Amino acid sequence: MVDEKELSRLKNLARNMRKDALDMALAAGNEASHFGAGCSIIDILAVLYGKVMKYDIQNPQWEERDRFILSKGHGALGYYSALAESGFINKEELFTFEKDGSFLLGHPVKKREKGIEFTNGSLGMGLSLGIGVSLANRMKQRSNTVYVLMGDGECNEGSVWEAFMAASQYKLTNLVAIIDRNHFQLGGNTTEVMDVGDIKNKIESFGWDVREVNGHDIVQLYNAFTEPHDKEKPLAIVANTIKGKGFSFSENNNAWHHAVLTQTNYDIAIQELKC
Repeated sequence: MVDEKELSRLKNLARNMRKDALDMALAAGNEASHFGAGCSIIDILAVLYGKVMKYDIQNPQWEERDRFILSKGHGALGYYSALAESGFINKEELFTFEKDGSFLLGHPVKKREKGIEFTNGSLGMGLSLGIGVSLANRMKQRSNTVYVLMGDGECNEGSVWEAFMAASQYKLTNLVAIIDRNHFQLGGNTTEVMDVGDIKNKIESFGWDVREVNGHDIVQLYNAFTEPHDKEKPLAIVANTIKGKGFSFSENNNAWHHAVLTQTNYDIAIQELKC
């Protein structure tokens, strides 16, 4: 349940994560960051790390922890901000983003003591990885859940649909796929590049229990993650989002797929966050 107090806490968490993302992007200097892709997933990650997932920052490799896989690895800004607000990464480390010697690279590289479970970057691979982890957890009779966050542009990959098919075949009810449905990818609007059509119906046709929500609505997201689902099927959540969510200059602006954040942009964003 998300009461008013919890709702306020989670909204504040998402706001703090957006501030972290801004700080990282600015600290990267002339290195471009995948700003739009990172900002569209922040509310999803705030709900997962702030309310839904089980983990222990004092014991990062606790066997019963839930696993999170960022299949759209270029959303690292959102991911690292969630890890920072959860206590895995300290705020000083955030300022090393994309700098020489840093473990905070443009795509995640495994460092489990910092909460980074898997190396990701090549699109279309995360769901297959999640299937392997889910099968292993089931064989070891663990009670944890594997969450895989994917991009809608990533769903152009054939490997994604092979994975949807396999997860259903093996009845992986401990697997949750989240599709960041922001309608953009590197080459432009997803409808124009490669239209996947009604993605909810497509995934359902592959044997999944599918829920579609506003990917920036905390209550809808929480309910989608926690309400009982079909005991014979894996769960998919299609989260309708806005690329670059939170800032006037980046929302639905695909120029911010991979761009340099200037001091001017940063100052505008801080004003809009009311920090």
